[in-house]
Amino acid sequence: MKNKRELIWPTPQEDAAITAAALADPDAQPLTDEQLAQMRPWRTMGCSSRVGVDVGFDRDVVEAFQATGEDWRKRMNDALREWALQHQLLPPPDGR
Repeated sequence: MKNKRELIWPTPQEDAAITAAALADPDAQPLTDEQLAQMRPWRTMGCSSRVGVDVGFDRDVVEAFQATGEDWRKRMNDALREWALQHQLLPPPDGR
């Protein structure tokens, strides 16, 4: 069985129709040169100490954290940090 799907590219006519439809949408206009010039890489805009990861957790664990409310991801991060500190995988917050 083939795992990868083959891409089907639009014909020039289909591509022109797609482009025309996009340009007709007032909420989807291309960025101007000035707007593009103001853009900065994402990493310089946010907190550089955070990293996104793709990880699987047991459903009941995630549901338990979700049940605690809106900031459940922060609480999950805090729980992981506490465990890492207890197991001396991170330096103590006071630097000792």
